[in-house]
Amino acid sequence: MLNVSETELGTPEATWRNAPQLVGLRRMSWGAPSRVVVVAPHPDDEVLAVGGSVRHLAARGAEVVVVAVTDGEASHPGSRAMTPPDLARARRAERTAALRTLGVGEPVVDRLRVPDGQVVRFEQEVASVLLDHLGPDTVCLATWQHDGHPDHEATGRAASDAAHTAGATFVEYPVWAWHWATPDGGSTPERPHALPWGRARRHDLDAPSRRDKVAAIGAYTTQIAPIGPDPADRRVLPNAVLDRFRRPFEVLFLPETAPT
Repeated sequence: MLNVSETELGTPEATWRNAPQLVGLRRMSWGAPSRVVVVAPHPDDEVLAVGGSVRHLAARGAEVVVVAVTDGEASHPGSRAMTPPDLARARRAERTAALRTLGVGEPVVDRLRVPDGQVVRFEQEVASVLLDHLGPDTVCLATWQHDGHPDHEATGRAASDAAHTAGATFVEYPVWAWHWATPDGGSTPERPHALPWGRARRHDLDAPSRRDKVAAIGAYTTQIAPIGPDPADRRVLPNAVLDRFRRPFEVLFLPETAPT
């Protein structure tokens, strides 16, 4: 798993900004789903990667449900400023504020309470719960199955299995992949899965959507600012990382069987 810090930022955002692969992506066509289920391994993933898409779909009348796999309590191991239960409570409140900023209203959140960092141990249980939320008229948004973070990948696999069983439309979103991947699709033994450009689409954000998404990201103060004075209290998401999610568009991956 790639470490992300103030000094380890992975592929620079300037590289992505100038990448023809992003500029030339086809636009996302959402159709008119009546229900959208966003599966987030940690509080903030649903806003960082697809906050603009969530805002768009909510504004079009879709019911939005967030399945929160973990509470993100392990984001600051060793911190004396906030205990894991403190962090879990804070991040839940941040998520509620962020979703309201995106126009979701009174957010419907199903907390699975899986231990942060241990989703792979509960993959089948996550998939089973998701079956209760999914159906043929549902769009299921979940982290990419090769995102480079164990919780993200396990969440993506569980959501993929459940969506396939339920007949839901499954759409993946990358989060950590922006750090380790490269536009030219190069892979390494540690990262064998290049970004699937053939099934990638972009959802462009108009000015109000981008403004609200940036504000929603700002609700996650435990992640974008230090929570205390010690090194263990450092911010998890430096500005150079946040720039990837403040873009005027979002990138999603259609199902592997979708036409290109």
